[in-house]
Amino acid sequence: MTLGIGPEQAVPGVEPGSEAESYALDKADPGHRELFDIPPVADGYYPDVAYFAGNSLGLRPKATRAELLEDLDSWAALGVEGHVEATRPWLPYHELLTGSAARLVGALPGETVVMNSLTVNLHLLMVSFYRPAADRFRIVIEDSAFPSDSYAVRSQARFHGFDPDDAVVRLKPRDGEDCLRTADVLAQLTPDVALVLLGGVNYLTGQLMDIPTITTAGHAAGAVVGWDLAHAAGNVPLSLHDWDVDFAAWCSYKYLNSGPGALAGAFVHERHLGDPALQRFEGWWSTEASTRFEMTAESRPPASADAWQVSNPPIFSMSPVRTSLELFDKVGIGVLRERSLRLTAYLERLLADVTPGRPLQVITPTDPAERGAQLSLRIGGDRTAGELAKALRFGFGVIADAREPDVLRLAPVPLYSLYHDCWRAARALAEVVPESA
Repeated sequence: MTLGIGPEQAVPGVEPGSEAESYALDKADPGHRELFDIPPVADGYYPDVAYFAGNSLGLRPKATRAELLEDLDSWAALGVEGHVEATRPWLPYHELLTGSAARLVGALPGETVVMNSLTVNLHLLMVSFYRPAADRFRIVIEDSAFPSDSYAVRSQARFHGFDPDDAVVRLKPRDGEDCLRTADVLAQLTPDVALVLLGGVNYLTGQLMDIPTITTAGHAAGAVVGWDLAHAAGNVPLSLHDWDVDFAAWCSYKYLNSGPGALAGAFVHERHLGDPALQRFEGWWSTEASTRFEMTAESRPPASADAWQVSNPPIFSMSPVRTSLELFDKVGIGVLRERSLRLTAYLERLLADVTPGRPLQVITPTDPAERGAQLSLRIGGDRTAGELAKALRFGFGVIADAREPDVLRLAPVPLYSLYHDCWRAARALAEVVPESA
């Protein structure tokens, strides 16, 4: 079977859709695979896996191990004095991550901090930004929001004395559609909405939401607008400051390749910084660094996102995040986005020759401006997404991400994925999923 690609990607003298074509495209448009550890295939034709689960857990940069060991060695050599004498001193360590994180999400350094995990950060931010009243208490989320977000907003509504079934408004696509229309989101921004909290890129479908338009409309309706950027940070360019987003949070173990359960990021727009009326939970690291060791009874929070920190940062968990953010600084999210568009379009065109006649349907938007580095397939028939993912992995060395019961997610990550990986995935799907009778 020949797998077709678009004419703008065709390589002269090479059969379109062939394996040779994918090799030629990799030569013409290489990523940065050499900077990463690629899992091997235990027993297969190709030595390495074709890895498409970077939207669940990114691969390890090769520099991570050596740089983490450097930080560990400071502990061994210096003990407590590592706080000020380490190669990278621990007391101000989190500041090493601030500038890179801010550049990645289009923020000012003072608006950005790396701390905690994603859902913890969302809760800490909602302490400040979900302040419901009797006539304005509803929270708008996607019906297909990641479950942790759903649990978080429901528990916040309940904490404030509201029935979560009433307070949480779940946005569903139109009948027969898989993705939300921006106009339908805007129509739900009624005067009783206190908070809009959506995923910048939907984890299930890969849809990239219109963040600036929804943010502007939310503000016009009198609501606070926050974003979960777990699938957007490191995937698509962001301009949180210029878009006037109130707050945002993201994890760093997916596209940011910082390791399982890695520390997350948080953003608070500068217009909220230093506002004495804003409620906030505080702790040891919420106070001004210059006066922290005066050991006073009252916090003196800085006019920056650092004020949302509670505990002192875990240095050995910050180390892989710093390594990854420095890599993004060197390569640039704009450059990665351009390669992502090419790579995802290539996979899309390969899948276009596989899906007809098979119980496979791409549910990610076809407009490249409305998606990130992900194509989601709905699986029909008797086989579950998990069963299909196992068949791809153990039969072909293709690692995809399954969301039961029927969605298989393929994320060609521009940092380390190959065109040849895409070719392998399409070929494997054609082999594993029989054509309908």
